[in-house]
Amino acid sequence: MNKIVAVVGALALLGGGYYLGNANQPEPTVIKVPTAPKAEFTSSGADEVSAASGKVSVRAWETPTSGEVIIVKDGESIQDAVKAAQPGAVIKVMPGTYKETVYVDKDNITLSGVIERGAYPVMDGEGVRNDAVLYSGNGFTVENLYITKYKGNAIMGQAGNNYIIRNNIIVDTGVYGIFPQLGKNGIVAHNVISGIEDAAIYVGMSDNVDVVYNQVFDSVAGIEIENSRSALVEGNFVYNNTGGILAFITPGLPIKTCSDVIIRNNFVVDNNHENFAIPGSLVSNIPQGTGMLIMACDDVVVEQNIITGNESMGMLFTDFSLAGNAATDPDADPRPNRPKILNNIMRDNGKNPAPMVRAVLATQMLTRGPDVIDTVGMDDGCILNPERYRTFGLEKYGDCEFENTKTVLTYTLPEPVPPRVNETNMDKGKLAYYGVCAGCHAYGSRMIGPPTQIIQALYMDNPEGIAAYAAAPVRKRDDYPEMPPQGHLDDETRLAAAKFMLGLTR
Repeated sequence: MNKIVAVVGALALLGGGYYLGNANQPEPTVIKVPTAPKAEFTSSGADEVSAASGKVSVRAWETPTSGEVIIVKDGESIQDAVKAAQPGAVIKVMPGTYKETVYVDKDNITLSGVIERGAYPVMDGEGVRNDAVLYSGNGFTVENLYITKYKGNAIMGQAGNNYIIRNNIIVDTGVYGIFPQLGKNGIVAHNVISGIEDAAIYVGMSDNVDVVYNQVFDSVAGIEIENSRSALVEGNFVYNNTGGILAFITPGLPIKTCSDVIIRNNFVVDNNHENFAIPGSLVSNIPQGTGMLIMACDDVVVEQNIITGNESMGMLFTDFSLAGNAATDPDADPRPNRPKILNNIMRDNGKNPAPMVRAVLATQMLTRGPDVIDTVGMDDGCILNPERYRTFGLEKYGDCEFENTKTVLTYTLPEPVPPRVNETNMDKGKLAYYGVCAGCHAYGSRMIGPPTQIIQALYMDNPEGIAAYAAAPVRKRDDYPEMPPQGHLDDETRLAAAKFMLGLTR
């Protein structure tokens, strides 16, 4: 053995080019092609991060604390602790079972579960409560909770900025799992979510949000970026949903745009679950077996994802035609402008397309779904290495000017931002409508709740009737789920939101 090592070592010293194989075998061909360097990625979101921090860096802020710590033990109430807390308090929730809804309307509150030898604090909705945790305060952290058996939401933000939602386990919480609505500067990280009948993670009408390192499965929509800007979706494991990762515009919402979304380094695998969404809802139109769906969202970058085993298609770019029952919104551009597809691994997609997809393929005499399909045929899109993929409708795509988005480490801002009401000069009614009501009601389109136009027709000049109903709703129609009660909002806020709703014209 030592002689062999010595011989190999001697050969290595003879100039490094010694060939141990067939002496007549030709050496490999080396081709050197001069290429111009690619430009760095730029976007309005990246510029905002850079301008705020002086450089692009990982987020440096956390929820500020005052030193006050409140302990909640099994058998006690988390909501009572919130009522007793001052801004900056840390509420530690010990292992046990908590059957309640918690509403946090104070700033800089940390709601932190304590895990002991694998035992979590469990929030149990028992199949009768609508929401587990609602927050409207700014600077809110919620972590380390096990949330199950609610009918509406596990964790919902109602216009709260600077939030951190991390390390939670969420199972079977009805319509949504994690739902920050009208929030800016937030992070959703390291959560495990399953069994959701709409979206497991739903970022609605928000800005500067990172959705990173979550595990999402057995839901209708895995991760959904809706009417939002500057969102990073990275490092998530998204599998066995009807649709894996979505970025889109819902027509009829008060914020009309979706843009600057980076979807990178995710595992998007085997999203073939049957669609069990509420009939008539927007996500009920998602074809079973969809890896990614981009509907009318602009400047979406899809980079370095592993997208495999999605039986209808790997990736879909489309317009409002997929919304089906959603009315056209004249103020929203229905096209997915400037899509960018960088290096991704796509394999074994489209083996068993859903009927809706099969019908489109039939027009092209195809039976297998593609890796990438653009039903609009955008002429401002780009794709790297298109020969790697099976594509449909990408004939006008060009070569991308950049290869990666490494200049953007995060879309969150390094310093806390002001509350929405201060930042946008929204009055109380408008803020409540945008932050609460618009999560379920679009103007002329069906969402989880009926369109605002229908509510206007029913109540006309009766805002007091809307406010009273919102506090203690009862189910009136079989084709819509029961409305979650909004009694946590004070009478003045509910009435202001009702008046604003009745005054909307589109």
